[in-house]
Amino acid sequence: MAPPVRRRLAPSLLSADFADLASAIRLAELGGADAFHLDVMDGHFVPNLSFGPALVRDVRRRTRLPLDVHLMIEHPARYLPEFAAAGGDTLVFHLEASDPPEEVLRVAAGCRAKVGAALRPETPLDAVLPLLDRLDEVLIMSVHPGFSGQSFLPEALPKLERARRTLDERGLATELAVDGGILPATAASCARAGARFFVCGNSVYGRGEVAGNLHALREAVDGGSG
Repeated sequence: MAPPVRRRLAPSLLSADFADLASAIRLAELGGADAFHLDVMDGHFVPNLSFGPALVRDVRRRTRLPLDVHLMIEHPARYLPEFAAAGGDTLVFHLEASDPPEEVLRVAAGCRAKVGAALRPETPLDAVLPLLDRLDEVLIMSVHPGFSGQSFLPEALPKLERARRTLDERGLATELAVDGGILPATAASCARAGARFFVCGNSVYGRGEVAGNLHALREAVDGGSG
């Protein structure tokens, strides 16, 4: 009998109240979060700015849960060591960034962190396939990176399905993640498509009680997976 599939929820702290980030972390932990997702934006790769290694370091001091650091930056190879030293457990770079993926992976090999690759909605899955056996995570974007509150793009589903098929055929344990517009309904669809790691921002912190929101998402990903 195959072992049960583990599906993980990672609240995105960019959607939390930064005036009381410690409480946002604590409430998500109590609600059953499996990890935290931190969106790093440099104002170049995406138009917006967010935060840097200092905030990752502060979050690291307040939780033992894994930190999934999404580097929406033009030169990830330059900053990987800083984010690893700050406490990032998985550092996710974009294939569309200026640094060649081979250079990013070379730098990542010297960091004490896992490494992942993210794909914009318009980037075909073929772009990441040659790297799969060197990645700990593949992040399929189901919105355009850089802006919160966008609606889920359904074209992410066939990309997730193909990625899941490929990982299973190759016998790889690479985490298949999805980020953007993840509500209970879309989370269930992504679970059916093969996602295992769900980045959830406004659906956790937007309105309502954090634990209740996480419970609804948990039921969706576990029940929606077939």
